[in-house]
Amino acid sequence: MTKRILLLCMLVFVFIPANSTAPSEVKPVKNLIVLIPDGTSLATVSVARWYQWYLHPDKPKLHIDPYICGTVLTHSSNAPIGDSAPTTSCYMTGYTSRAGYVSTYSPSSGEDDIYPLDPTKAYQPLTTLLEAVKWRQGKATGLVFTCEFPHATPADCSSHSYNRSRYDWIAPQMVHNDLDVVIGGGVSLLSEADEAYLKARGYGVYKNDPAGMRNEQGNRMWALYNARDMAYDLDRDETKEPSIEEMTRTAIEKLSKNRNGFFLMVEGSKVDWAAHANDPVGMITEFLAFDRACRVALEFAEKDGETLVIIVPDHGNSGFSLGSRDCKSYSSATKDDLFGAVVRVKHTAEGIAAKLNASPSSAVQQIFREDAGFELSPEELNTLYQCKSYENSPVPKAERSDRNVLPSLYSSSLNDFVAKLITSKTCFGFTTGGHTGEEVFLAAYHPAGTLPIGMNTNVELNHYMAAALGLSGELDKLTEEYFAPHTKVFDGYTYNIIPAAEEKGNPTLVVKNRKKQLTITPNTNIVKAGNKGQEEIRLQSVVIYVDQNRTFYLPASLTDYLK
Repeated sequence: MTKRILLLCMLVFVFIPANSTAPSEVKPVKNLIVLIPDGTSLATVSVARWYQWYLHPDKPKLHIDPYICGTVLTHSSNAPIGDSAPTTSCYMTGYTSRAGYVSTYSPSSGEDDIYPLDPTKAYQPLTTLLEAVKWRQGKATGLVFTCEFPHATPADCSSHSYNRSRYDWIAPQMVHNDLDVVIGGGVSLLSEADEAYLKARGYGVYKNDPAGMRNEQGNRMWALYNARDMAYDLDRDETKEPSIEEMTRTAIEKLSKNRNGFFLMVEGSKVDWAAHANDPVGMITEFLAFDRACRVALEFAEKDGETLVIIVPDHGNSGFSLGSRDCKSYSSATKDDLFGAVVRVKHTAEGIAAKLNASPSSAVQQIFREDAGFELSPEELNTLYQCKSYENSPVPKAERSDRNVLPSLYSSSLNDFVAKLITSKTCFGFTTGGHTGEEVFLAAYHPAGTLPIGMNTNVELNHYMAAALGLSGELDKLTEEYFAPHTKVFDGYTYNIIPAAEEKGNPTLVVKNRKKQLTITPNTNIVKAGNKGQEEIRLQSVVIYVDQNRTFYLPASLTDYLK
């Protein structure tokens, strides 16, 4: 009998999986680095690993591989498939939200709500982990990304909006949130006023200036490249743009000088963009570039001994697969069959399309020979000529037609044509050009080994990170403290909302009490005091205005200036 009990216990021990570390059991850390490969499905990771192994037989594994510990179920508040705005918002705030919402509480969708929502909190800005460590703990904060800086994922860490497209709201919020280090794309989106604010606060501001970034001696810096997004790593001019690996190393070097610790979010933004474009080469090489940035973070964390690293996509994208019904006998294909063609491609679809549009049509075959490893058949060449956005086609634009083309390759977009053409030479498949709802991988390093293993929801992952930072239960308190509705804060005071002077301008909130007055504008941390605004009050947080409910959200402590 004793042997049977012992055997039963052994079977239970073997077959019952370990539980994820409960928030109450997470050992505290000083620093947190969150790395997000946007729109990265597990198939992308698998194919990138095979691609690397094929090119480099001595590198069969990715840098993240020893740290993979589970999966994350990521979703919106009212839909199982999310976009970057609500999914990363949830990682940062602990609340699911609607498509397009940036760290903002979602209005209820009734029976479609996945978790119950409080209708009274609709449009409420929600404190993020980045904001919390800055306000409560005095930690340094930073963002690294390859998209433009007000794009959804970096915006989720440091701004608030129910509309991710409102860069005119989001960009100044990010500037006025006084982040220590920001490195990525978006030169055209940094206004003169915001640049002046940064310089007045002692920041090094560098635009398309990698040497300036590298030589900056201070610890507060904005370094931006290109008008909007940065180039794909495979297309990048190394003399003009740093790699995401270098940007990550630079950010860590500066942020780690803060004695209180730091928070850093690194986004491999354009894995997602390549997935939307169904560009397998772009997806693979962008993820590998991101994986090299992960190595930088992991090496720092292991040496430092006080840093938690979380690596997790925000959602899947494209239904990418290694194996396609359009590729005969793919299941018995050799590694040469599967990867020989793709490793010969030297640029992304966007990069090859740019070359085609910069060269005469007589150079088409040479471009494809050199950059893709093949020449176009007569049918493929004719399909290219019919493409509406191919600027150097010998066929006049008015005469181009979708007749007599290869239907599987034809597109009015040159980028799309190139992506389809490259894919047709592989055994890769796609089901969509949009986001997908499968779970995403989770990798983590914790110096004490208290890891979020198994399957976590995006809400649970936020709770784990908050606990590791000593912030369990604090985000809601900080939201009440820093993002209180003006109707509550100034109850009993005389106040008036002055409409915006122009269509896309911002309204102004004027609050009076006897001889004292506050003039408050949104998307900034500056409040004017006095009848003529002669005094400036600089807040820790930014003021948010939501036109949907005509409410300003601001620190409850502002009444102290009226007493």
